Amino acid sequence: MADTRSTQGFEDTATHVNVKEYYGKVLKKTVDLKTNACVTPSSPVPLHIRQALKMVHPEVSDKYYGCGLVVPESLQGCRVLDLGSGSGRDCYMLSQLVGEEGYVTGIDMTEDQLEVARTYVDYHMKEFGYKKPNVSFVQGYIEALKEAGIEDGSCDIIISNCVVNLSPDKRRVLEEAFRVLKDGGELYFSDVYSSGRLTEELKRHQVLWGECISGALWWEDLLQLARAVGFSAPRLVTAKPVTVDNSELQSILGDFRFVSATYRLFKVPAGARTPALVTYEGTVTGLEESFTLDTRYTFKVTEAVPVDGEVAEILSRSRLSDAFTVQRGAPAPPGAAAPRTDVVNPFELSQRKENAVPGPATGGCSAFAARDWPPPPPVPGHPGRHGFARSGAPVRRQNPKRSGAKRVPMHESRRPSAGMRAHSSCL
Repeated sequence: MADTRSTQGFEDTATHVNVKEYYGKVLKKTVDLKTNACVTPSSPVPLHIRQALKMVHPEVSDKYYGCGLVVPESLQGCRVLDLGSGSGRDCYMLSQLVGEEGYVTGIDMTEDQLEVARTYVDYHMKEFGYKKPNVSFVQGYIEALKEAGIEDGSCDIIISNCVVNLSPDKRRVLEEAFRVLKDGGELYFSDVYSSGRLTEELKRHQVLWGECISGALWWEDLLQLARAVGFSAPRLVTAKPVTVDNSELQSILGDFRFVSATYRLFKVPAGARTPALVTYEGTVTGLEESFTLDTRYTFKVTEAVPVDGEVAEILSRSRLSDAFTVQRGAPAPPGAAAPRTDVVNPFELSQRKENAVPGPATGGCSAFAARDWPPPPPVPGHPGRHGFARSGAPVRRQNPKRSGAKRVPMHESRRPSAGMRAHSSCL
């Protein structure tokens, strides 16, 4: 399909046209990238994730321009939508995590990238031992999921890997994500955020926009947009500072600072919410001892933790509900700390963690330095993802909360490798 000014009723902006031209015509392989804008130093990726990525066809990986990994827990059997899926590397990795009973849809506006992704559907299904495809790719815009045929309430989880910042209409992206998520569904995504609202002059800088910098949203605006659309308050998972190593570009940016952050937004009912005591059952595969929801909450197995009403709603209504016992209105244990509801500033978090081991997630673009200027030191390549056997069948555990039924496995949080090398300019 040729790039046109409109697709299924959605009008291209100049930004869409420029980005499609770059990722569809200019770039041919990962090595063609002119920057290492997307670098996420982090802790090692779990073995099962590394193995899943190793099973992805080399051409798909070579032509994938995403940054990091964005993979939440508990994917078995889920319907997942990948916003800005590119050549499909993450979709094929997720295909193994959701299993044959799950389904993954990738949406991208660049037909050249989609052609690569679609070419290898049969190849991957054979590799995974699946009888029929559980992954598909559609051409479309992340601001116009309805026009692309994504139905209301059809997705359990939406992921996005440093793509939202490239959209000129971020509110529309969140509105569409909210529409297509099921009740209890989650938008789990990484992106770049700024320390303040960027000037119109900066937004017009094509190089900085393409490198995920000048399209960055002010992090406080994300909080407001999410609430306005209907999501729960964005829950910060991890954050890393973005560095701009070139003096010329830094002078253009002035005093603005940038951070790469992973947030999770849940679609749960609004209204009165009752605080609760929450106990983690230890049933998420690979996280038997503790489960980290965000920077505020890490639940140790069998330990009762007081939570605010919104967290209680999330843990009782989302796909995570089978892993937690939620006692609404129960008194807190003696000496237990009261739930914290203050907002976590990602810039403060990134500074605290800059020299520490990162938390349980990856994603986002955390460094910028163009090769046209003095290049940075090389960063090691990153490993990949899930440890399924060739059949794709995960190890199953009994669910103590479901009588007579086997537990649907819940998969470990994704943790990217230390010194992860960016594959792209964030698409």
